[in-house]
Amino acid sequence: MPLLNMAQALNLALKEEMERDERVVVLGEDVGKRGGVFLITEGLYELFGPDRVIDTPLSEAAIIGVAAGMAMNGLRPVAEIQFADFIFGGFDQIVSNVAKIRYRTGGQFSVPLTIRAPVGGGVKGGMFHSQSPEAYFVHTPGLKVVSPSTPYDAKGLLISSIRDDDPVIFFEPKRIYRTSKEEVPEGEYTVEIGKARVAREGSDVSLITYAAPVQDCLNVAEEAKKEGIDCEVLDLRTLLPFDKEAVEKTVKKTGRPIIVHEAPKTNGFGAEIAAFIAERLLLNLEAPVLRVAGLDTPFPFANEQYYLPNERRIMKAVRKSAAF
Repeated sequence: MPLLNMAQALNLALKEEMERDERVVVLGEDVGKRGGVFLITEGLYELFGPDRVIDTPLSEAAIIGVAAGMAMNGLRPVAEIQFADFIFGGFDQIVSNVAKIRYRTGGQFSVPLTIRAPVGGGVKGGMFHSQSPEAYFVHTPGLKVVSPSTPYDAKGLLISSIRDDDPVIFFEPKRIYRTSKEEVPEGEYTVEIGKARVAREGSDVSLITYAAPVQDCLNVAEEAKKEGIDCEVLDLRTLLPFDKEAVEKTVKKTGRPIIVHEAPKTNGFGAEIAAFIAERLLLNLEAPVLRVAGLDTPFPFANEQYYLPNERRIMKAVRKSAAF
């Protein structure tokens, strides 16, 4: 079984799905001979040709609009947005059209479209190449929103997304594209959309997170162990729908939930998890729900380490929760 990083796992998922199903096509800016800005589509042009690996103009509205038309007419397009920050150029197409086609046609049409986009900071990209806009799309009924944290999950979730009959926004945390490797099976397997995973068992504090901060939380859990604090790390994997049973289980277990994400704190996805806990699990709490998130400012080019929910900030929250 090969050891792959996340970028390689995503590339393998695309290759295998395109081999399996001729309806799967890839389109986006520089996805052809260049292989995409992060090389996720590298080698696909040579294997499948320009009719299935399509370089597009620099227009996100055009990419999403064309991909939606493809999906409604029998194809299964995978549209790449170079950076998640650029997705706003196609935002109206996504939330006003793509997300509502099945509902407005009474199920006569579906849009089996996957929109991939590198998300988050950690690569010195500044304010226009580092944002985490997942909350905008989680707020849109009709979409599914996925954000993996490991190579294994990235491949399995991307395959599930491509095969899904509804549109999926697939956010890839770019700062961990190549930071670690794990065994990723060749051939077909899927990871179910809507199911979280317990990345680390623990009994004292629950770190509820997704995407790149999962590894940060795992590192903090090891550090907290030295202080006698046993942290459980829950990797949501999917934000819409999110795994309510998994959140309920970990909060009932520890009574001390901490939600961690890179997006700004105000109205970030952590607010939805916090509200869910308050509505359903208030009497199980041993400490207030805490959030460790990005700051309510534009993403900085300099000093991004202070903006991100780094291990120091997460550890501070763990100590506060455990001492309450």
